[in-house]
Amino acid sequence: MPRSASSAVDKALDLIEAVARADRPLRLGELAQAVGLHRATAYRVLLDLVRRGWVLRAGEHYLPGSAALQVSRSAATRSLGALCRPVLEALAERTGMMVNLQVLEADRSRVIDVVRPPRLEMISDLRDEALPVHRFAGPLALVAQLDEQARTPYLAVAQAAGHPLDGPGGLLADIARVRDTGFAVEHGRNDKVIGSMSRAVVAAGGGPLCAVTLVGPDAEFGVPRLAGLEHALAEAATALASILTDRAAAKPATPEGNLR
Repeated sequence: MPRSASSAVDKALDLIEAVARADRPLRLGELAQAVGLHRATAYRVLLDLVRRGWVLRAGEHYLPGSAALQVSRSAATRSLGALCRPVLEALAERTGMMVNLQVLEADRSRVIDVVRPPRLEMISDLRDEALPVHRFAGPLALVAQLDEQARTPYLAVAQAAGHPLDGPGGLLADIARVRDTGFAVEHGRNDKVIGSMSRAVVAAGGGPLCAVTLVGPDAEFGVPRLAGLEHALAEAATALASILTDRAAAKPATPEGNLR
């Protein structure tokens, strides 16, 4: 089919695929050339894709957006890793803790990036590991942001492992506490000497995009440091939310001024 006769859906999908396949963030002109569209046409289609969250505009470059992140692990790895790494590094330096970034999968969360200070080299970074909700702070922070129906597969993993759902020590009580406080804290459930604290980064529509987690010696999550760690983690989550949602929602000023 000649390019001029392709449908609006074809053009949108061509651009989404070009953004997703690229090994680096591309500019408008590069994307237009890659899919065989005029720059003005590519720009108009990208405006709609940015508005719908399928493409993220960062300066003059385009990356997979929040909608794509929710359905593609590979897109999540590339986009979240590239965009969030500076925030993770700053949080690790500020707190002295290991910091990881996680996204939800079918019934667990997966660690897609890690910053580990030299002093914590003895702690496993769990990079690329899939983590169940009843054992780790990251998936708990994420699952707490889901509605009851969406939580079902994550709770099923806990039940299959013999972890209680009901009662004061059950998973549902843990989820309620995270909903109230915004923080998931894990003291020695997976490793008796390791503690962790996590906070979800939530999209404008309310769904969790990712979770940022602090990991370190359990003794360092005690009362003397807890408030400071919560403050640092909350600021990092806010920064990530700005990167992943505000930019995606923002419209470029005018086509005339941005056709580069």
